[in-house]
Amino acid sequence: MASLFSGRVLIRNNSDQDELDTEAELSRRLENRLVLLFFGSGSCPQCQAFAPILRDFFVKLTDEFYVLRAAQLALVYVSQDPTEKQQDLFLKDMPKKWLFLPFEDDLRRDLGRRFSVKRLPAVVVLKPGGDVLTRDATDEIRRLGPACFANWQEAAELLDRSFLQPEDLDDPAPRSLTEPLRRCKYRVDPAARGKRGPGSGSPPEGEGEGGAEGGAGELF
Repeated sequence: MASLFSGRVLIRNNSDQDELDTEAELSRRLENRLVLLFFGSGSCPQCQAFAPILRDFFVKLTDEFYVLRAAQLALVYVSQDPTEKQQDLFLKDMPKKWLFLPFEDDLRRDLGRRFSVKRLPAVVVLKPGGDVLTRDATDEIRRLGPACFANWQEAAELLDRSFLQPEDLDDPAPRSLTEPLRRCKYRVDPAARGKRGPGSGSPPEGEGEGGAEGGAGELF
């Protein structure tokens, strides 16, 4: 997953705005995690309404006040703000563990095209290997809250830090009765790999369960 940001800088949303500018730092923050790419803008009313929901969702999965151990989850804010000041204002009340790209980095726009983001807000969920698990999880996060993570974790076959599956099983048994359904729902389209160039993915799910709700801000 760190390869998506190879050669780039990610900034932690803390008071010191620590920069992650080496492969080792990026790997430590992103590898073996589900990564949420949050496309938003402080000038978008729908984003302003969704941001507190996403903030609470993230905090309840990663803050020690709610959980004994933080979930294997990372979030990168891919700002679509027109000015750096608006970006800073938008991030002011967001979790310190969020990461974001420097405002001057043109990757902010490139990622929107790469993942076929057409409306704001949008949350692209990526598997640890970079495959797209779901193209827009905003509606799912609104409806299910933190329960989304268990679904994504199982669908992505993300190994818990303290759990390893047997290596000698050709066809391991499902880890739950719902696993086959989740595999179907979050099946990965090979053409949707984020690390491929623009235009390589299938069109976004503009309607239905994974798509953004009607009335969301237009991006491109």
